[in-house]
Amino acid sequence: METFIQQLINGLSLGSIYALIALGYTMVYGVLRLINFAHGDVYMIGAFVGYYAAAKLGFTEANPSLVRALVVMLIAMLVCAGVGMLIERLAYRPVRNSPRLTSLITAIGVSLFLENAGQLVFGANPRFFPQLVAPKNFTVYGAATITLQDAVIFVVSFGLMIGLQYVVQKTKVGKAMRAVSFNQEAAKLMGINTDRVIAVTFALGSALAGAAGILVSLRYPKFDPLIGVLTGLKAFVAAVLGGIGNITGAVLGGFVIGIAETLAAGYLPPQLNPYKDAVAFGILILVLLFKPTGILGTTATEKV
Repeated sequence: METFIQQLINGLSLGSIYALIALGYTMVYGVLRLINFAHGDVYMIGAFVGYYAAAKLGFTEANPSLVRALVVMLIAMLVCAGVGMLIERLAYRPVRNSPRLTSLITAIGVSLFLENAGQLVFGANPRFFPQLVAPKNFTVYGAATITLQDAVIFVVSFGLMIGLQYVVQKTKVGKAMRAVSFNQEAAKLMGINTDRVIAVTFALGSALAGAAGILVSLRYPKFDPLIGVLTGLKAFVAAVLGGIGNITGAVLGGFVIGIAETLAAGYLPPQLNPYKDAVAFGILILVLLFKPTGILGTTATEKV
């Protein structure tokens, strides 16, 4: 039981990060019907921006600070929001009215560009984040503990998710985003600036990816320019698993993938442990066999 609870805590922490990244995938798809494969690389940029911001703020192993860590995360979110808007303006907007295959190839091209540009600019060698939050353990049950880092990840992630839900459901910008998602042409006829709404959607999703890039450093301080490849793919799986285009589904999918991955790491035999990453994709296949639209996805009827 202690092992199960510990792995569950680890899975919720990891799932929070997957959920934040998955929200960016699902928001862009909901508005544009586009899979933004470059989203995982925006997460990578957030990690590097946070790394350099932490160095400028004087972080070392001896002087962690939660307040300054939140400042680092805010800087990463702002920079990633700008990067997301730039990607949308330069790469996706010119091909918005082209066939979907063109947009898909463009997204893959942007992803490859960011990965290779990251290695060119930042170097291919791994970096290590300084300690942003002082280490501290709290006993949950027996030998199972929750760290202060995990607690920060939970609180900040849920705060960002609730904030996003409020923006989407309760603000004029959110109402415009839902209108564009439902029918872009009708939204234009109603006077909505669809270009601005789409840019804001990219900014919000990218800001969440930037926050995830900082939060993941609390648990896994080692990172490099290719960290967005596998993590972004798992977050995409989470978005599809929950129902692509559904915000609640993306959060649920992120937690399912995170918990499944950590339980596999805790219970698989040592010789099978390297295959724990395959668990996420196995779950996706299993769910889609019985519910092709995902856990919370709905079937849309189209006239042809």
